[in-house]
Parts: sequence; C-alpha cells; structure tokens
Amino acid sequence: MFEGAFRSVLSRTTSMSPIYTYTFTQVMIATTGAELLPNSASRALREKLLPLATILTPNVPEANTLLLEAGHDKHLVQSVADLEEIALKVQKLGSKWVLVKGGHSPFRRDGTEAKTEDEKEIVVNVLVGPAAEGTKRDVEGEEKLQVVKIEMPYQRSRNTHGTGCSLASAIASNLAKGMDMVSAVKAGIRYVDAAIRTAPGLGQGNGPLNHFHSVKALPFSPGHFLDYLLERPDVAPVWDRYIHHPFVMAMGDGTLPRESFKGYLMQDYVYLIHYARANALASYKAKNIEDVAGSAAIVANCFREMSLHVQYCAGFGISKEQMEKTEEHQACTAYTRYVLDIGQSEDWFALQIALAPCLLGYGAIAKHLHTSPTSKTGEHENLYWSWIANYVADDYTTAVQAGRELLERHAVLQSPGRVEELVGVFVHATKMEIGFWEMFPYKDEKKA
Repeated sequence: MFEGAFRSVLSRTTSMSPIYTYTFTQVMIATTGAELLPNSASRALREKLLPLATILTPNVPEANTLLLEAGHDKHLVQSVADLEEIALKVQKLGSKWVLVKGGHSPFRRDGTEAKTEDEKEIVVNVLVGPAAEGTKRDVEGEEKLQVVKIEMPYQRSRNTHGTGCSLASAIASNLAKGMDMVSAVKAGIRYVDAAIRTAPGLGQGNGPLNHFHSVKALPFSPGHFLDYLLERPDVAPVWDRYIHHPFVMAMGDGTLPRESFKGYLMQDYVYLIHYARANALASYKAKNIEDVAGSAAIVANCFREMSLHVQYCAGFGISKEQMEKTEEHQACTAYTRYVLDIGQSEDWFALQIALAPCLLGYGAIAKHLHTSPTSKTGEHENLYWSWIANYVADDYTTAVQAGRELLERHAVLQSPGRVEELVGVFVHATKMEIGFWEMFPYKDEKKA
C-alpha cells in the first residue's frame, strides 16, 4: 500500500511542477529513537526516492536502516572515521549528496567515542557529495567525492522536537536562495544549533525549537558571528592572504631567512607595546566591570609576554636594548596607530574588532602550520618551530577562545548596519596584518 501511494504522489508531483532540487529528510527514526516508518516501506524509499534526491539527511540509526535494507552490515560509530564510512556508503545508494547527522553519536573533543554523558562534548556531521575544485579532501572511486566534516558543540537539551525536519527545511531554503550545497548545509546546521540553544522550553518532554532566533534580521545566527565574518566574500580572500602569506609559510617549512625573522621579532616587540596601550584604552572605554577587568588582564599578560619575548629573542642574539632602540617600521606604525585611532574615534566593540585579527589570526596561522604537511616539525628541523608551538599551546588557545566568546557575546547586540561598518574595520585591520608580514623578505633574495 505504501509503495503504491508513494509512486502515485511522486508521479503527480513531478508532472505538476518542474522541481529540480529535492531535499529529503526520511523521517524514519526520531531523535528520541522512536521508529516513525515501518520497515516494509524502506525498500520502496531506497529504490524510488533516493535516486531523485539532491540531498539526503539521515541520522545514524536511519543511515544504518537504509544500509541494512541494501544488504550492508550495521555500522557502530566509535570515531569520526566511522561516520565518514557510513556517509560514503549511503551516498552510493543513489542520493547526490548525503549529510549523516551525528547527534546520536557525540564524541569527546578529541574525536573519540563518548562513553558517558559527561564526556559528550562535540557532534560531528559528515557531508558527502561530488568533488568541487579546491576541495580539501577527495575520496578515490568511480566518482571523486568530497567529504566535509562540520563540528558543533554538543548541547544538553530536551528541546529537540523537529530538529531533522527543521534542518532539511533550512537547507532547502538556503539552496533556494542560490547557496552552494556546502554553504547551505553549514548555514542550516548553525541555524538549528542556535534554535536548540535558544529554545523557549515549552511544555513537557521534547519541546520545540526556537525557529525565530534571528528574526531581528542579523545576517548570522547567534554564536556564529565569526563564522559569518570569515566566510564573507569581501573578507575571506583577505583573511586567506593573511593566514597563508608567503612569510608565514616560510616559517612553516623553515626557509624564512633568519635576518627577516629577527627583524620581525624586533618589530613585534614594538607592536606589543602599542597592543598593550590599545587594551588599556579598551579598559577605559568599557562600560561594565567585567570588560574593564578583561582588558586590564590583557595588558598585564602583555607585560608577561614581553618578558618571554625578550628571552626568546636572546636566542637569536637580540638584546632588550636593541629592541627598545629599534626604529619602528612604517608598517608597524600604520597598523598600531590605525587600531588606536579606531579606539579613540569609535566605540569599545569597534576597538575589539580592530584587535581581533591579531588574536584570532595568530591562532589560526599556528594551527595551520602545526598540522600542514609542508611544515618541518621539531626544533632540530625547523628554527621557527618553537614560535609555532607557542601559539598552539593551551594558554594561547584559551585566550583565543575567550576572545571569540567576547566577540560573539557583543556581536548579537549590533544592528545590521553597524555589522557592515565593523566588517570594514576588520578587513582594514587584517590588511594591516598583511603589511606586517611584508616588512621583511620571505626568501633569500641572493639565492633567488
């Protein structure tokens, strides 16, 4: 009966309107684990609908149900790699794209299986589909595929009713707006993440989501300002030039001329002085004691960091006296005075935005270099490895996380128009960071 009705509805739908994109949420097993579709319908679903689907969005139990019906063994999820394997196999059943939702199988932060409720820290969603130019990973086979892992924090909430349908609807809406599949899925996941986080807590049991968390028309979901910022088409290319600048990459592979690095270190000492001044100004401009204390703590940390900087520079034959007497490079002057001017002429949050490329960028740069296959690792192999290691250390990553949380907390208080102005501040400050990398040559000009 189901198969006949299914064929009838599908035939009428495709003949009535020229629908070219199908977003399909199969509604087989609920978040609670309840079975919503009889097993007898699974075969018709797999054979008739999946070949038409542009994207399929099963959770782990639903994915296993489809695979079992197709003759595969059940897959246990003990790692992110297990999720990837499931997604790849489900994609071969016919759907062009598959998003396997990881909410049923949360992990520890390191990507290993969470065995207790307290260990549940992250959720990983795996998207598989046709490879596009510039994708990070291709899976070899009859068709080259890309695998995109989308990590989100695990949320302890009973308000999860309708998450699957909400996500599929969000993805469909994003596709209708002209977004590419990867962007549509990422934005949809963030939308649902915020909808769970801001749920009103109505009624008993599994309550509804807050689908209206962004009704004030901010262009990003709460908690995802920085994701939105760094993915904007007017920001992403500039940010990429900063994070992957040849000077940076030369530190990673150890080919940066020693004299260039020494010059950078001396200018960085000068920069830290003005960075401390800017944060002192931020402390003055803050309107609550928490933000006053936060900026003051950064100033105190700058003092400690400069002491460590002096010790580090001594290893390169640079004395504190040399650094204090060094002439400030024009690029350093332009950058630091721009930040201070923003602090003088605009509000406290604009100053935080102007300071953000430094804090966030160094963390992103070090993370990239620390894991890049082109980097030479270890202090014996790479003269600059300790510099890289310093910015992936726990104290710095903790500072980056605190900075991100501060920016996210205040970003939702801005108007859409103000967000656009702040984007301009961020872009200009990032360009100033690029100028900082370009003070000294990134390769030996004599050898070149």
